[in-house]
Amino acid sequence: MLDEIDRALIHALQIAGRAPYSRIGAVLGVSTQTVARRYQRLRAEAGLRVIGLPDPHRAGRSQWLVRLTATPRAAQDLANALSRRSDTSWIKLASGGTEIVAIVNTTPADGNTLLLHDIPRTAGITSVSAHYLLHLYVGGPTAWGARATTLTPDQEKALSGPPLAPATADILPTDQKLLTALGADGRATIADLAVQTGWAPATVARRLADLEGSGALFFDVDVDPTALGATTAAMLWLSVPPAHADAVARALAKHDELAFVAATTGRTNLVAHALCPSPDALHTYLTERISAIDPITTLETVPILRTLKSAGP
Repeated sequence: MLDEIDRALIHALQIAGRAPYSRIGAVLGVSTQTVARRYQRLRAEAGLRVIGLPDPHRAGRSQWLVRLTATPRAAQDLANALSRRSDTSWIKLASGGTEIVAIVNTTPADGNTLLLHDIPRTAGITSVSAHYLLHLYVGGPTAWGARATTLTPDQEKALSGPPLAPATADILPTDQKLLTALGADGRATIADLAVQTGWAPATVARRLADLEGSGALFFDVDVDPTALGATTAAMLWLSVPPAHADAVARALAKHDELAFVAATTGRTNLVAHALCPSPDALHTYLTERISAIDPITTLETVPILRTLKSAGP
């Protein structure tokens, strides 16, 4: 379990993923060395990572939430194979180990290869459903609120610093090396990014500012939710009349129990990822908070056993 300094550090990184240790330490009231030591320990013990990610729409990507059911023998191998692909993220083993949930990123150039060709030809799969992600309410640039509750508003403001200059930069093919490097380590130094891109350091810094200022690039934080006390996880697939879908999704986005809320296509039109401290807490959440939202007509709860891949590679 994490202490107050650990939680404050995670909150700080969610606000300013590339902030120097010295600035974070000044805001938290601890030394630079303490911040650096805590960061490295959390990387080793809680999977803490800062990751630079492109806005999918600005990068010309479509995102699909794919549900696969497979035989018990095939499911683990299939999930591991999917996790090694560069076009997948958030791969979870669910439903007693026979269901896989994954986000697949596609582009017109790849012709939806994974969705249309690779998956259907894989032995052991018994069913496939693909749900186009229409709108994110929680997830991506909008972080899970339960891991950002430690700092005061003044501390958040101090970390945010002055706003970046507005920019209209779009993601270009020449940005791919930079995005790959930031996807592996969003806190990589300008010098390291210069080596990996072959650009001058000043060019790297300017391009980073342009992409982040335009919203084409954002920084996310990966951390094992069990370190935050969330030991019970489930996917929630909800059906809501279209006229009420946006209002319901916005209400769900205010629930600290939900780390992801999105509108999708398919038999269900909203999906959420619930994180709770215990099975009993999940039961209470479903029966007292979810059940109080009248427009929800159906709810399928799918327990998650293991996360094999998060946002990063």
